Amino acid sequence: MTLAEIFLRTLETTLPVFAMVFIGLGLRKLRWIDSAFVNTASALVFRATLPTLIFLSILRADLDTALNPGLLGFFLMATLGSFALVWLWSLWRVPRPDRGVYVQGCFRGNCGIVGLALAASMYGDYGLSAGGILLGLVIISYNILSVVVLLTYQSEQKLRWGHILGDIGRNPLILAVVIAVPFAWWEIELPQWVMTSGDYFASLTLPLALLCIGATISVNAIRSDSGPAFGAAGFKMLTLPALCTGGAYLLGFEGRELGLMFLYFASPTAAASFVMVKALGGNARMAANIVAMTTLLASVTITLGVFILESAGAI
Repeated sequence: MTLAEIFLRTLETTLPVFAMVFIGLGLRKLRWIDSAFVNTASALVFRATLPTLIFLSILRADLDTALNPGLLGFFLMATLGSFALVWLWSLWRVPRPDRGVYVQGCFRGNCGIVGLALAASMYGDYGLSAGGILLGLVIISYNILSVVVLLTYQSEQKLRWGHILGDIGRNPLILAVVIAVPFAWWEIELPQWVMTSGDYFASLTLPLALLCIGATISVNAIRSDSGPAFGAAGFKMLTLPALCTGGAYLLGFEGRELGLMFLYFASPTAAASFVMVKALGGNARMAANIVAMTTLLASVTITLGVFILESAGAI
């Protein structure tokens, strides 16, 4: 296969996902959708349709393939290493009040929507099932690390681990994984009409979620004074994906496993990071800038990353 053919195949994988993001941006500009729609649709995705999609994907999965302890272990170690590296870098380059926002913006990716959508586009059922299991680990680690670094630089806030762990335990995406794994392990079959209805409902997830991401991008925010946000965006979209994916390759990961991890490492900063910063009284404008810039950059950096990996025969 020539490089041109590989590049076209890469575009066929990534363009549909990012096209939906830019359609959402355009619909918001045309005022065909508004904040009320985005809030309602985002809540529906998070609480209902995405958990349904994850549950059904794991239910149909071959757990011997999808449940990969080596992949989960490496991803956790890479996340902790990225978190430590960015925090150390911020001590040198970022003003103290903005360090927590900077660190969270660098390591916390939007794996639940963008990463999972790309995994499904590239690897079908395997991407959804293995990506759904990996998402459970992502949610737990990202939330705990984000709270730790943000509260380190928000001295007026108190660290309430009971509340944090309670929120994680009630997270619909984690509950979907926890419930689905025993069903898949014991090969419990649901009635066909339940599966079909669930498929209809779950099919709303990715288009609706991607439209909402696009609708929340603020170009005006990027034009404003961004401070260290540009550096955070570069770290998130270039440095960390290259380091983590390169490390995985050197340790012997390849094919679908390596591709899945790259898509998760290279996902743009999660919109939830802005919500958490705002709730804790941090620099919300900087958080919004990081989310917007990484989301816009992702269409280029992820496409190029997939092209490079496929050209090298790594995935």
